[in-house]
Amino acid sequence: MLHALVVFFLAGIAEIGGGYLIWLWLREGKNVFFGAAGGFALIAYGIIATFQVFPSFGRVYAAYGGVFIILSILWGWGVDRKTPDFYDWLGAAVCLIGVCIILFAPRSA
Repeated sequence: MLHALVVFFLAGIAEIGGGYLIWLWLREGKNVFFGAAGGFALIAYGIIATFQVFPSFGRVYAAYGGVFIILSILWGWGVDRKTPDFYDWLGAAVCLIGVCIILFAPRSA
């Protein structure tokens, strides 16, 4: 379980960080090196996600979507200084419940 959480966290930081760097480059006029660093971070995200222990690509990426939402809210709070409101946290909780259902529901196959 700890391995899965660490991989989800690292992949999330790489994806959100990469997207943010590209955002800064294209939307806020930062140097092209921000965009290049963002591109490398997004490549790293794609590689990191393959270290997940769950056997199903679709389930891993579906579950990661929920984790991504939570990490995005935290990124916005910590980096962009946009304080999440009640509905941000409620939505994140709903997504986390969905992640748990997708990954840990009893299945026969």
